[in-house]
This record gives sequence, structure tokens and C-alpha cells, in this order.
Amino acid sequence: MTDATRLKSTIYIGGLDNSITKPLLHAAFLPFGEIVEVNLPGSENERGGGGHRGFGYVEYESADDAAAAIDNMDQATLAGRTLSVAIAKPQTKEVGNVLGSKVAVWEQEDWIRKYEVSDEDRAAADAAKAEAMAKAVDPMQGLEGLDLAGPKPASE
Repeated sequence: MTDATRLKSTIYIGGLDNSITKPLLHAAFLPFGEIVEVNLPGSENERGGGGHRGFGYVEYESADDAAAAIDNMDQATLAGRTLSVAIAKPQTKEVGNVLGSKVAVWEQEDWIRKYEVSDEDRAAADAAKAEAMAKAVDPMQGLEGLDLAGPKPASE
């Protein structure tokens, strides 16, 4: 089964109670078609209750079975909770290129390519800085006598 076909036949189930287990989720969604796999992210084991993160995935043999499960189970109640059922979305996280990664943003390849400074640009910037420093005027020049209060004495 290709990844695109597999994605179309996988559904996301949100709003699961902690008491829901893989076998219970399998039994609840079995009437809509042949199930390939049931996944509860974060669950400690297949038989133990609790520990999952409140959502799960069910992969069907066909996309039609997945569509039937969505039509029938979206907004249905299971273990006292209202379910949210939809086609699963592809995981789009690229390691190292997202916020929250363990690699500093300035060490990521995309950032380096975007903000990289060439040696020519660096040399030109250094030359411009040196030229500006050579022309610099003392900022205190022309401020003589400002420390005296009152009107200026009249020059005769």
C-alpha cells in the first residue's frame, strides 16, 4: 500500500477517554470495515487502560471504509465522551527546521542559507566601518562653555 493510499484509509479519532484501550477502539470501529492497525499514541501497552494522549488512529484496508467510519462516528459518544473523527493528516514536521527543535535556529541549514554573509560583503562592511571611524568627529567638540549657567556675556 502506498503512503498516499494508506493516508486516505487512516482516520484520526480525538476526544478519547483515558479508559479507552486499543481492543475497545478496534471493536468500536470494526463495523465499518477491515482494520489494519489501531494506534493510541502515548499508551503504555496494548491491553492497559490510560496513559494515552486522548486521541488515536485507525487504519482501514480501504479508503471507503475510512469514509464510512467518519460518516458514522464523527460526533458519536464513546465512554461518555464525544468523538471527533476525521481523515488523518500527514505528519509535516521536519526535524531541525521547526520551532521547538533541539538545534539552534542559526545552526539550521535553511537559516544559514537565508542569512549567510559572503566574504566580499563582510570585507565591504569592514571597509565602510573603517572609513566612517576615520571621519569621526569628537562628539564633545563645540560644547565648551555650556557648563556655565545664565545668559552669555555680551562681547564688546
